[in-house]
Amino acid sequence: MNVTVVDDDMFATTAAAALLERLPSAAPTLGVATGGTPMRVYAELASRSRHGELDLSGATVLALDEYVGLDERDPRSYTAYVRSRVADPLGIPVANVHVPQGNGADPAAVAQAFEQRIAETGGVDVQIAGIGSNGHLAFNEPGSPLDSTTRVVDLSDQTRHDNARFFGGRVDDVPRRAITQGLATIGRARCILLLAAGRAKADALAAALRGPVDASVPASVLQQHSDVTVIADRAAWSRMA
Repeated sequence: MNVTVVDDDMFATTAAAALLERLPSAAPTLGVATGGTPMRVYAELASRSRHGELDLSGATVLALDEYVGLDERDPRSYTAYVRSRVADPLGIPVANVHVPQGNGADPAAVAQAFEQRIAETGGVDVQIAGIGSNGHLAFNEPGSPLDSTTRVVDLSDQTRHDNARFFGGRVDDVPRRAITQGLATIGRARCILLLAAGRAKADALAAALRGPVDASVPASVLQQHSDVTVIADRAAWSRMA
């Protein structure tokens, strides 16, 4: 496991460089996370693309998860997030962007089809991931089986509270279920780039990297992966010192 701890003002550039170092130059498949932590990294990639320093227009993008019940046109959906923050700024065609359908009639069938879609792409070259304050990875909450695949899950109260900032601060507006890649699914990515920023992630990061591999801390499964790069700011790393 490769770890880089940086000052906050170097977080985005360091993470972008680590990503591009591991990403194949020809038709890569990029797994993307959503939420607040990766935003600066996507903005850095977009800046490099605008300045002609980077061309990811031929990439395929696969999202980790999506809320059940949100239409893709809902600005709070992860489909909207991935398109507006990743695909559009990088010139990636909509046909190459894959996010589980949040408002599908049968979420379980959507999850199964998405697992198959990942396999059909040939697998993820680099998976960007964040870590939840309770140790969740994607929407794999504590207690998720380590061998889990893409499925429908119930979101914990803590996760819904943490994500309420994206719903105007209203916890009641945060969906109660999501479709998420499973821990085993994520583990099949050839490389995983774990991003952690802020003091609120410090305890979870320490448990994931130093504690036992256990379903109570889903991100701890990354200890078993052969190629993980961690980019953390000093606040997120504070419990590891």
